[in-house]
Amino acid sequence: MAFEGKVAVVTGAAQGLGRGIAEILLKNGAKVALLDVAEGTGNTLKESLDGQYGPDRALFIRCDVQSQGQFKAAIQKAVETFGRLDIFCNNAGIANESDWEKAVSVNLMGVIRGSYLALEHMNKLSGGQGGVIINVSSLAGLGPFPGAPVYTATKHGVVGFTRAMAETSKMSGYGVRFNMICPTFIQTDILNSLTSPATLGQFSHLVDPTKKMMELHGVLDVSQVSEGFLQMVLDETKDGAALVVLSKGSQYYTFPSVV
Repeated sequence: MAFEGKVAVVTGAAQGLGRGIAEILLKNGAKVALLDVAEGTGNTLKESLDGQYGPDRALFIRCDVQSQGQFKAAIQKAVETFGRLDIFCNNAGIANESDWEKAVSVNLMGVIRGSYLALEHMNKLSGGQGGVIINVSSLAGLGPFPGAPVYTATKHGVVGFTRAMAETSKMSGYGVRFNMICPTFIQTDILNSLTSPATLGQFSHLVDPTKKMMELHGVLDVSQVSEGFLQMVLDETKDGAALVVLSKGSQYYTFPSVV
């Protein structure tokens, strides 16, 4: 997929991985709508991006992915502003075992909500032009992460949902690919949440083992993951695929057969 003339929407885009994904898309010629609850940070980023890419390439919209109304309106505004939607990234996520219901709401329900709303504009059966939806999961979506069972569950949910939607789209003729990216630890605010007693709640006694896991797996720079994201967008043979990003490199995950 070439990026010139393409339009992307990225959630959780004001900072961290979402910002990295938005920036790599802009560098490669796409127009990008950045959705985030952090309005001040988002507006500051928009000003910076305007200086680098011009005032008509990036759009910031305050949006809480937990709100159906806000999410629907934000995507509609992006489409009205840029004229189409080709690439959608459900990136917004939190790690909070204390407020686990919010974690489920943002990490899993937000991904489902975003995917369905994006499909309203991308689905070839309803006048869309197809495209790709990439959902951000985690290495914790492929195996257990002790100390963060709810975070683990939400990321497993993202993997299952994305794989099922890839098959659903193919069988239905939507013309939309669904993929997921599963990185290990990334240098973002979520990293701090995973070692904070306040957010680990009843599992705060596992802070030290979590830190040892970080030392073992290493911590990724945002650019390493955003480059993997770009790879998944460009490779149109990938559908229902999970790209695992580790400190030693990236590789596609082979799911076991259930037949």
